[in-house]
Amino acid sequence: MPAVPSILGFGAIAIDDIVYVDQPLSAGKGKVLQSAQAFGGNVATALAAVARLGGSAGFVGWLASAEDDAVLCDLNASGVETAFAPRHPRARPVHSRITVGSDGDRFIAYDDEAMLGTAPDFPDEVLSQASVLIVDSYAIGSIEVVARARDLGLGVLGDIEWSGGPATETLMALCDHLILPLGFARTATGRRSPAEVLDALWSPSRSAVVLTDGGRGVYYRGGDETGLWHLPPHQVEVVDSTGAGDCFHGAYAYALTRGADTAGRVAYAAAAAALSITGRGGREALPTGDQVERLLASANAPSPVDLKYAQPDTGT
Repeated sequence: MPAVPSILGFGAIAIDDIVYVDQPLSAGKGKVLQSAQAFGGNVATALAAVARLGGSAGFVGWLASAEDDAVLCDLNASGVETAFAPRHPRARPVHSRITVGSDGDRFIAYDDEAMLGTAPDFPDEVLSQASVLIVDSYAIGSIEVVARARDLGLGVLGDIEWSGGPATETLMALCDHLILPLGFARTATGRRSPAEVLDALWSPSRSAVVLTDGGRGVYYRGGDETGLWHLPPHQVEVVDSTGAGDCFHGAYAYALTRGADTAGRVAYAAAAAALSITGRGGREALPTGDQVERLLASANAPSPVDLKYAQPDTGT
């Protein structure tokens, strides 16, 4: 068997049918410019981002039994290790239909009647050799595995976008690196301002809480520093925002394995995500480590601002 990668993950893996149109989604209709099919999914894309950046990543969710399965082959081609993933003949990916507007915004319609999560008896011998576990909302079906990973000392990075009720609350409590879209975080906490949301999600067991807000940047709080922070966005040409959040999670996990502090992890992940939206598709523009370092070193790279002095949030 190969060595266990530093970063493991299980959750959504998808095949995306993408349509690009010549109008913003708010126009209600538009002309088709291009259609494409691509592989995606929150955790699968995050792990592909890790591999692209130069890290070691392994998918450990359910995969089909056939060795020529398209999803399996794509993960391997993306540099993601699959040797430790449980197999099942009925395993299949999520199927998504994505419409991307002329401004890079997108709408995703998906069919997730698939085997998600991982095997309940996934071995501790594998988990204990990794450093980070990335999970998404579908991990509510494998909470016991997430709990074992946390007990074994892995950093558990949660990419949570929707709630399945009390199980999601349990899952979020197990994530010491909780990275949420601001919209969902507001719904989950009942709070409005980023500062209030960060405070509501914080607990002594957390290493970091991070709120992503697309073109408005990132808000965060870390256990290794004081204060609540806002990192403004990089100014890049937005072509397609599909997969940007997934890239953020993968890049954050990679920076975590390299020993970066909270501010460093967030800055690295934000730069990677910014580069990922400059091309079409969820994975086609995933950046290399060198590209991220160049963007971070550029003269116009944003710096974090203490939320006490940041402009009030005006997002909806």
